[in-house]
Amino acid sequence: MTADSFSLSDRVAVVTGGMGQLGSEIAHGLDERGARVAIFDVERREDEGSIKCFEVDVTDRSAIEAGMADVTDAWGLPHVLVNAAAIDSPPDAPAEEVGPFEEYPTESLDRVMAVNVKGAVLCCQVIGAAMAAAGRGSIINVSSIYGMLSPVQDVYDFRRRDGEPFFKPVAYSVSKSALYNLTRYLATYWAKSGVRVNTLTLAGVWNEQPPEFVEAYTARMPVGRMAEAHEVVGPVVFLASDASSYVTGANLVADGGWSAW
Repeated sequence: MTADSFSLSDRVAVVTGGMGQLGSEIAHGLDERGARVAIFDVERREDEGSIKCFEVDVTDRSAIEAGMADVTDAWGLPHVLVNAAAIDSPPDAPAEEVGPFEEYPTESLDRVMAVNVKGAVLCCQVIGAAMAAAGRGSIINVSSIYGMLSPVQDVYDFRRRDGEPFFKPVAYSVSKSALYNLTRYLATYWAKSGVRVNTLTLAGVWNEQPPEFVEAYTARMPVGRMAEAHEVVGPVVFLASDASSYVTGANLVADGGWSAW
């Protein structure tokens, strides 16, 4: 293996949720390795050189198809798909989102599952299918330790000090867990078509969360800190590039040791 194995020169990548904290970092990281990057997001921003932004709702197949057509017209068929679009209830979410499991709102479940699961499936159907027809490609489904393991509810004790009920909601965990078998299903389904499909599992990323949450979270983290957004780029580049040419159906865990306890 050489340094060129990690190069993404002349490749086209689609990053869903590319306007978000992680998606934006991933998009810029792929760009720095030579890829031309298409961001699919419900928000728009100005294009930046070889990063183009497309207003695409990943829960709408027709919108994905239109975005895919625009990308193909501009650069050709994508080589890489990063499913990073996701929504969650943050640590300071309103009470109706974080009450007991038995009272979790159905509309909240539907909203999270639509973006986190349906969105990934639809993007794989449209973009992954085109890559399979071309005989090459890499799909990276971005998951979370809360999809692999149950949330540690104790790190949210600061929300309960005044008698307020708080539970990390179920929808995010269920949605992120679903990506593991989406990965395995497609890794075997498209194996002979040259499309590799893998999951990247991440731990918490620093994003100005409440100090009480950060203190409790990092106290449980073996490395003693949350991840910085830029630290997700290396694993994505590895899975997107020829450096991982024999890796498919796998779960790459970059969690600071959280799951090692």
